[in-house]
Amino acid sequence: MKKYVDAQAYFDDDHERSAILNEIRAILLSCDLEETIKWFLPTYLHQKRLVIGLGHFKEFVSIWFHHGVFLSDPLNVLINAQKGKTMGLRQWRFTSMKDIDHTAIKMYVKEAIKNSEEGLEIKAKAKPMIAMPELLQKALDDDPSLVLAYDSLTRSKQNEYKEYIINAKREATKYNRLEKIKPMILSGIGLHDKYRKSK
Repeated sequence: MKKYVDAQAYFDDDHERSAILNEIRAILLSCDLEETIKWFLPTYLHQKRLVIGLGHFKEFVSIWFHHGVFLSDPLNVLINAQKGKTMGLRQWRFTSMKDIDHTAIKMYVKEAIKNSEEGLEIKAKAKPMIAMPELLQKALDDDPSLVLAYDSLTRSKQNEYKEYIINAKREATKYNRLEKIKPMILSGIGLHDKYRKSK
């Protein structure tokens, strides 16, 4: 997947679904939404809150309603693309220009904006704390500065480092990973921060 850092660049790319994508973009921009880029895809905010995402794929163009589970969906067009995994996200797919109904899309967008203003959203559940791997615990016990830096990290970042050690199958790999993450922990950064910053 190409990593776009600018929404306009995403729409400037020419492909077989460009016309559908740009038509839907025009509708969204007429609905009091701010366009930006997140996860390398165009996203649309209302009062700084994420409401909608837009993207093209091999077989369709999709509008994502980030808290679409709360939409009334009178036309029965919304789908949950990952049942059992996705709680709030709902998609509306378009395969041709004939699928685009300006009035209907605006109706759904306005309801999504209203829901956002009312604070309707699925709250992400906090992940449980992962057990401390023995190797990482020993490194912390041996280095007070490492303990201080590690304790200042968020729970999710601590979990990332624990999983990184735990998921190594070979003992040598565990040691190599430990040496790799020590300077990262001391710098106060998470294992995946470089990817988060590019989103």
